[in-house]
Amino acid sequence: MARNTALHFRVVEGRGLPAKDVSGTSDPYCIVKVDNEVVARHDDVIGKVSLSKEWISSYPRGIDSWINLTHVDPNEEVQGEICLELKVLEEPQRRALYCHVIEARDLAPRDISGTSDPFARVSCDGHALETAIIKKTRFPHWDEVLEFDLEEGVPGKEPKGSRVSVEVWDWDMVGKNDFLGWVEFSLDALQRSPAKGWFRLLPFPTAEEDAGGKLGALRLKVRLAEDRILPSMYYQPLIELLVESILCPAEQEEDVSPLALLEEISSVESRQDVATKLVKIFLGQGLAVPFLDYLNLREVTKTTDPNTLFRSNSLASKSMEQFMKVVGMPYLHEVLKPIINRIFEEKKYIELDPCKIELNRTRRISFKGSLSEAQVRESSQELLKGYLSDIMESIIGSVEKCPAIMRVAFKQLHKRVEEQFPEAEHEDVKYIAISGFLFLRFFAPAILTPKLFNLRDQHADTRTSRTLLLLAKAVQSIGNLGLQLGHGKEQWMAPLHPFILPSITRVKDFLDKLIDVDSESAGKAQPRTLFHPSVTIKEGYLHKRKAEGLHLLPRFTFKKRYFWLSSETLSYSKSPEWQVRSSIPIQRICAVERVDENAFQQPHMMQIITQDNEGQLRTMYIQCKNVNELNQWLSAIRKASICNERMLPSCHPGAFRGNRWTCCLQPDRTVHGCSRTHSAMTLGDWSDPLDPDAETQMVYGQLLLARDKLREKYIECSDVGLALEQERGPGTRAQGEQGRSCQDRQMAAAARLLNVIQALERAHSAFERREKEEADNDSHHP
Repeated sequence: MARNTALHFRVVEGRGLPAKDVSGTSDPYCIVKVDNEVVARHDDVIGKVSLSKEWISSYPRGIDSWINLTHVDPNEEVQGEICLELKVLEEPQRRALYCHVIEARDLAPRDISGTSDPFARVSCDGHALETAIIKKTRFPHWDEVLEFDLEEGVPGKEPKGSRVSVEVWDWDMVGKNDFLGWVEFSLDALQRSPAKGWFRLLPFPTAEEDAGGKLGALRLKVRLAEDRILPSMYYQPLIELLVESILCPAEQEEDVSPLALLEEISSVESRQDVATKLVKIFLGQGLAVPFLDYLNLREVTKTTDPNTLFRSNSLASKSMEQFMKVVGMPYLHEVLKPIINRIFEEKKYIELDPCKIELNRTRRISFKGSLSEAQVRESSQELLKGYLSDIMESIIGSVEKCPAIMRVAFKQLHKRVEEQFPEAEHEDVKYIAISGFLFLRFFAPAILTPKLFNLRDQHADTRTSRTLLLLAKAVQSIGNLGLQLGHGKEQWMAPLHPFILPSITRVKDFLDKLIDVDSESAGKAQPRTLFHPSVTIKEGYLHKRKAEGLHLLPRFTFKKRYFWLSSETLSYSKSPEWQVRSSIPIQRICAVERVDENAFQQPHMMQIITQDNEGQLRTMYIQCKNVNELNQWLSAIRKASICNERMLPSCHPGAFRGNRWTCCLQPDRTVHGCSRTHSAMTLGDWSDPLDPDAETQMVYGQLLLARDKLREKYIECSDVGLALEQERGPGTRAQGEQGRSCQDRQMAAAARLLNVIQALERAHSAFERREKEEADNDSHHP
């Protein structure tokens, strides 16, 4: 059994922020830190918002509110943990507090070298004792025992509120010591149950005071999803219910399957999450195409006006959208990334709207001066047509690059729409159904915001954003097959119509070829292997440290190399075009962690620890260009190696130099790591691994939230069925039997879902009791 914890965090907007620049404004950005993980700050700090896990957990549906910024004192920002053992000794002649200060890890760096000189101070009833000072480390190992004689009296009857505090400080020869964090215990609690283990260091309670809005505020959307993941066998009944819905669909017009009920009772806000999890569940079952076909058939069947087909945020629309992102992202990258990169690099000024043209932006260093408005529009048209032509050529020529499973899903969608709208006047509906997803919900959004689709690491600047917006509008018009062309308010887009209209015929031909695929081809792929091993998850230039360069200057020890990450290998070479590559099998990776800046006096570094055939551990040190790139690579490699069996529980965040580790100062190269390893990753993109148990747990969570709705549905069906029985007359027998049959099926589906919810709830309660018993046993046997 495992725990799955996901923090959904969105910084929406800010207000009332103070000016930090001479211009009277600021260029604000946010740094998000989880578990006080250190992030280098080089700019003026405006303020901070600190949210505790307990506070976030108290809002199970999430938080969306404005929160005032508080002052930031760099000397009071803490991080890390301390390992302690505390207990009250009961001896014939004395009572004493026994405090074993063992070690600490991941302490905040307070010195210019990127380390600290930490010592611990233990206080009890007005008395204090200190450990030795460990120089130049964030991972001190003290292993010291400090004892306090407790006053004579009745055991456990110490003055009410007696506390034991353990503070960690950075010793400074000049000036005052710097605070690194503290942890506090109740003496009464230690009398009843000793404490032993790792404890997170906390700031002093008075460290964060609300500035009363003077520093401005941030609007944050935060939700913590913390689930206990049960063994797979407990989720099997729910998966079987969902699978049954698509393998044995009801022939009647009124579908009352468990999957249909799930859509009915799920909230609009949660529908995207539900759709994502269902897509992954059915991908894992090898039933993604039947699942989508089931939802699309329901959606098409109940649609009478083809103009409204798939226009709502139904489960079918959301599932198709998430399916394309999960399965089609490598395809999207291959089609669009070269063109998007070129647009970012060229930074052309493009504008068609007369109200937005700024002639001073077009000023050239020449005798001609600024361009006229007509010249700007003409130049913009030509540039847009050039970019648009390249985009469409890439899309139309990508039939064979599109994953087979996507093509089969579109083929089924084409078939269902054609069956529902066979009339000649609705000839284009079957094309629009597909292009509405592929162009309007996939290609166009990726062009508009490339960063959200991992096409770029950063958002576009203002000029490039405008170019991307104009291109996305044009691609949307093509995807709509020109239906709204010329009818909107943006008549200034008319110069592109001569290009858009001929593209429509080519798009239809492209879609015809796209769905010309063997329906069996989608089933040939392994259900757990969504991507071909050669598909590149992430790539780019990084700086690799030479293993033999211990005594060389930094500019000689780091070499620029181009890296590729796939589901099977991490490879690198001198350049993208270089034929000779070195490769590391993903299955050999044991840990992917950050490296302390003081290890090599270089920022933004990570280490990849692997194990060779002889069982020896090897470490590769890599430097990224900034903290965002570092986080992206850490997340991507951790995802690729998440199923590896020999992951290390700890590692050294420093380097072994000068016959000792720079982090914990241990002289033994083979000593166990002084810092725990991490598995945290950024979720929500196409490379997220499939986890059927975690995905089914999320669906169960949604059912649990909607259990009252299910019960109401069950009671409603029961009452309606009873009314039909009472009102049944000779002339309405057939109609009554049909209605009763429908109500019976709805009652049965609701009852089966309620039974599954109840069974899973009992299982969670049993595991929770077991965890509590194990924790109690551990506390009594430290």
